[in-house]
Amino acid sequence: MKNSAISERKNKAISRGVGMTTQIYADRAENSEIWDVEGRRYIDFAGGIAVVNTGHRHPKVIEAVKAQLDRFTHTCHQVVPYENYVHLAERLNAMLPGSFEKKTIFATTGAEAVENAVKIARHATGRPAVIAFAGGFHGRTFMGMALTGKVQPYKAGFGAMPGDVFHAPFPVELHGVSVGDSLAALDRLFKADVEPSRVAAIIVEPVQGEGGFYEAPRDFISALRRICDEHGILLIADEVQTGFARTGKMFAMQHHDVAPDITTMAKSLAGGFPLSAVTGRAELMDSPNPGGLGGTYAGNPLGIAAAHAVLDVIEEEKLVDRANLLGGRLKQRLESLRADVPEIVDIRGPGFMNAIEFNDPRKNLPSADFANAVRLKALEKGLILLTCGVYGNVIRFLSPITIQDNVMNEALDILEASIREARA
Repeated sequence: MKNSAISERKNKAISRGVGMTTQIYADRAENSEIWDVEGRRYIDFAGGIAVVNTGHRHPKVIEAVKAQLDRFTHTCHQVVPYENYVHLAERLNAMLPGSFEKKTIFATTGAEAVENAVKIARHATGRPAVIAFAGGFHGRTFMGMALTGKVQPYKAGFGAMPGDVFHAPFPVELHGVSVGDSLAALDRLFKADVEPSRVAAIIVEPVQGEGGFYEAPRDFISALRRICDEHGILLIADEVQTGFARTGKMFAMQHHDVAPDITTMAKSLAGGFPLSAVTGRAELMDSPNPGGLGGTYAGNPLGIAAAHAVLDVIEEEKLVDRANLLGGRLKQRLESLRADVPEIVDIRGPGFMNAIEFNDPRKNLPSADFANAVRLKALEKGLILLTCGVYGNVIRFLSPITIQDNVMNEALDILEASIREARA
């Protein structure tokens, strides 16, 4: 079987709206490695877009899912509930930042978690408006698109977005937007577009994902918390990509001195099985009436079983500590290239949620071409990378945190060679 032959079939059978970063078709995967249908091995620095923090097919996750398969695969929790759904909610309630009583619901995707968070916020506050930030990504549903602060490719051509969604600039010093600039813009938004008493929630990624892996400054998050408290607005932390040890904390908001009112989670929660969650203050989560939340597949038993195993693996294998170790090694190697690669303008990211940003040094403008050249060179050598950012000039690194040391070393060598060769 050839990748090219499958690709031809794909072009005839699947909508071109489903974009693909590579044209390699997976046959099997193990921890940090993928083998395609032609038998070629790749090191996975994409992680299914931050889904397999505990690696492909972690034995404990597979064992947990197999055990659940032997019991039942679906009842719909709203019809015939199951204890491990309750237990997982208890674990997340205890784990999320904030010294207040919490409750949780489960859904299927990150976008669905965001939708439910907005529903809960609106119901609990009786207010309609939501504020998000430029560069943020919150999903491909209509509310998700409306909240997302990036037009291409997520919003373009899809028509009118849901109303009462507003955007403010996200602070990125590298691009000339300070914390003061962002807060001043938020103040102008309150004066020109929407009064604070009409705002249900402000939603923010503690580290922007698709937007370029820009970490929210501590004073910015603290200021958002103060603004929310002053005006009775809820603070929603979108931890869909940042959660579950990726940033060197269990959750990225643990890098800050404040707690959100509501947190959305997905991706690495269930190690590759579709599961998402919304956890928040108990009184907020209890606001909607019975039946107002849920879904046929929400909290699927296989995903729930996998998530329990994921949480166990993160604790037992000390993946929070390992994320900091691996991120340090990656950033150190990238820093060693700065003197020889003037295209590098920034190396950043907490824990193992890291990125490198490239400019064209002749024009001092973002260079998506250089970033893509690095990605393609790496793919030729067997390393899968992802680009991101509003300008497409950022490469983000989302390898499993369980990556073996020797494979990590191999990946770093490929990465360095690819960056150097992209200059040729």
